[in-house]
Amino acid sequence: MSANDIFQIGLFLAVLLVLVKPVGQYMALVFADEPNKVTRFGGRIERVLYRVSGIRAGEDMSWTRYAIAMLAFNVAGLAVVYLLQRAQAWLPLNPQHFGAVSPDSAMNTAISFATNTNWQGYAGESTMSYLTQALGLAVQNFLSAATGIAVLIAVIRGFSRRGASAVGNFWVDMTRATLYVLVPFSLVIALLLVSQGVVQNLAPYLDVATVQQGTQTLPMGPAASQIAIKMLGTNGGGFFNANSSHPFENPTPFSNFVEMLSIFLIPAALCYTFGSMVGDRRQGWAILATMLLIFVPLTVGLVAAEQAGNPALHGLAIDAQASGLQAGGNMEGKETRFGIAASGLFAAITTAASCGAVNTMHDSLTPLGGLVPMWLMQLGEVIFGGVGSGLYGMLAFAVVAVFIAGLMVGRTPEYLGKKIEAHEMKMASLAVLLPCALVVIGTAIAVMSKAGVAGVSNPGAHGFSEMLYAVSSAANNNGSAFGGLSANTPFWNVLLGICMFLSRFPLAIAMLAMAGSLAAKKHVPESAGTLPTHTPLFITLLACIVIVVGALTFLPALALGPIAEQLMSATGH
Repeated sequence: MSANDIFQIGLFLAVLLVLVKPVGQYMALVFADEPNKVTRFGGRIERVLYRVSGIRAGEDMSWTRYAIAMLAFNVAGLAVVYLLQRAQAWLPLNPQHFGAVSPDSAMNTAISFATNTNWQGYAGESTMSYLTQALGLAVQNFLSAATGIAVLIAVIRGFSRRGASAVGNFWVDMTRATLYVLVPFSLVIALLLVSQGVVQNLAPYLDVATVQQGTQTLPMGPAASQIAIKMLGTNGGGFFNANSSHPFENPTPFSNFVEMLSIFLIPAALCYTFGSMVGDRRQGWAILATMLLIFVPLTVGLVAAEQAGNPALHGLAIDAQASGLQAGGNMEGKETRFGIAASGLFAAITTAASCGAVNTMHDSLTPLGGLVPMWLMQLGEVIFGGVGSGLYGMLAFAVVAVFIAGLMVGRTPEYLGKKIEAHEMKMASLAVLLPCALVVIGTAIAVMSKAGVAGVSNPGAHGFSEMLYAVSSAANNNGSAFGGLSANTPFWNVLLGICMFLSRFPLAIAMLAMAGSLAAKKHVPESAGTLPTHTPLFITLLACIVIVVGALTFLPALALGPIAEQLMSATGH
């Protein structure tokens, strides 16, 4: 790696860490139970929304009512997005006269955007009307992100409340997440992107003359507004098929930096929010440190692998140097305006944060370079993860960590003053293991099915990697892909749709069940046998447990995919 690579990674992390405290403290005020200067400022708008919607804002919900409201709201949104796609041919704001989306693709897309996955098996600029993009997909970007934040806030209340029977009000948490966080932040990011040349209009597509005296169709549309929330809400669904490598979606190095920063901003800041709401900011910093402890080495490894280039070409050193082949590393599938460092960093960020937006072709990464984003997803999307969902997933790992530590010393484990007992362990285990099971089972079904293998364009180890990556992406609500897999088929749309749904809502319900149990418990004072959960020892233990779960579950599959491909490439195959 060069000094430039290190500088770019370091600059990103420095700016991110500077923003963590102010943004995290702001969100702690947004979701505080007591009125404060933030909620009083928008209180009038809140009250109007509650009155129009018939919401009793002062009513607390049990975890079961909270979960039912969350599930019903998201299923209703899923149905609306499905119907919009099926009826878009007869609806307004369709200047290109796009027809109805096929039933299986519409179902897959509706589940994808409702679950904050935003997997796209279609080309956005040639499939979706402006109305579908703006009213369906962009709105779901806000609502799915707000859902993740709301569930996290309920989980945090489970740790902070004592002897309580409720974990908050889902409708209030959703409203505040949207009104105070997602909308204003998205507005700022959208304006920054427009200043860099990202398109934002409702004009028909333009036919322009090229320098070769031909014509080219330039897609238009309300792109900047959707890009802002897709990044900020870790959604990832691109307005254009080329996603963040498209010059109308990500035109400059500065817009690229803004997009990367917006992906990590809320997940990182929520760690501080967590510490503030439980009354011990050290706990939030410890969770953030654990995430960075895993993220930074993997990111460095990805960039280093891409800078090293394709190992299959190393045996052709003389000819390669003479022809300029692989000069400066593996630039295949990358935009020259970003280079390897910004492309590699973006790939690591988007797969660590459950975003799925891409500014490079992941299918063109070197074998070891492609292993990193795949494994970041397979770790459970808890290394920052999706907004809200990443942190409550990491908290499930933290519960497992204190339980294991308690077994080592022979005492009942405690976390944040709450005893961790059988019910909490069952719910945490379900949250940790469900995505792993979906990846393994889903990939096995795809490999054994003719319809699954039919979508693979590359034989051997890389073809297996394409299938493994796709199911890992869906089962961890990421949405990125190895582009060599033709996944817009009934088989893949149904399989990935099932994986996306099951990895989002059952996991969220399990965490709400754990929150309800914890909220009802009384606070346990610290004693000499209490494990401090803010120290380097606990940070190391938590990181090791996250890595070990991922290693034990996926090492055999990774050995058949990217590791086997690396070994084959190194021998010239």
